[in-house]
Amino acid sequence: MTKLVEGDGRTHIESRLMRESLQDRRVIAGTDSDRDVHIFPDAALIGIGGQSVFDRGKDAILPLVEEIAAIKEGDGKKMVIAVGGGTRVRHTLSVALDLGLPVGGIAQLIGAMEELNAILLNALLAKHGSMPMQRDHFWDLPLYFASGILPIAISIPPYHFWEPPPEEGVLPQHGSDFGLFQLAEVLSMGQLIFVKDQDGLYDKDPAVHADARHIPYITLEDLLASPPPTNILDEELFRAWASAKNVRRIQIVNGLKPGQLTAALRGEKVGTIIEKLGGAS
Repeated sequence: MTKLVEGDGRTHIESRLMRESLQDRRVIAGTDSDRDVHIFPDAALIGIGGQSVFDRGKDAILPLVEEIAAIKEGDGKKMVIAVGGGTRVRHTLSVALDLGLPVGGIAQLIGAMEELNAILLNALLAKHGSMPMQRDHFWDLPLYFASGILPIAISIPPYHFWEPPPEEGVLPQHGSDFGLFQLAEVLSMGQLIFVKDQDGLYDKDPAVHADARHIPYITLEDLLASPPPTNILDEELFRAWASAKNVRRIQIVNGLKPGQLTAALRGEKVGTIIEKLGGAS
């Protein structure tokens, strides 16, 4: 039976937080839990790069579409496909900066550009049972999965007009890679795979340095301690991951090499695997 507490001119429902400040660090620390509900532990979130894949046209997109369709029809894997906006985002950002738009308005425009690629990808996958997912409609996912529908989402995080101010400049600090991580973390997805145009992480930019060394495996802790000069993923992703609880492993594969995505979904060691060994900090 619910117990009501009175005596200070107000009536409270008794709970351990009823008279506490939610900004108190001691209170915040006391709310930590290792009992988070894992909502989609058997699902994979796959992010397809805008510049790295979509901007390359049919030679890059069509083989990947065939591979995704084969995975869906063969393995029956629960998947969410998310897309980036590519070069169109850069053009739109240039116009937005010239107009003096605030950071939240810019973030809103980035999402709109990504929606174009989501519609494009859906046109190619529609005959295999796909559907673009409305922004932020994450609770529609159980319906999609139960119906055998492959949802296609945008990657930019759902801050939109409420995008936090960046530490420097005006461009949104939370990009598409971070958005994918945020989705995988909150929904506790079993796999998070980034499809790019390289084999993963390198100790330096392979497009510039012929002697760049591929990194097949690295821990998050080592990556934060000694990040490469050029990183294929948003740095903000790694900073957030350090204090997150659910995502334990991220994999980067080359979407221009047929079969790498399939192998990654099966748990094989392709591309680059980044693993978090410690708990949330």
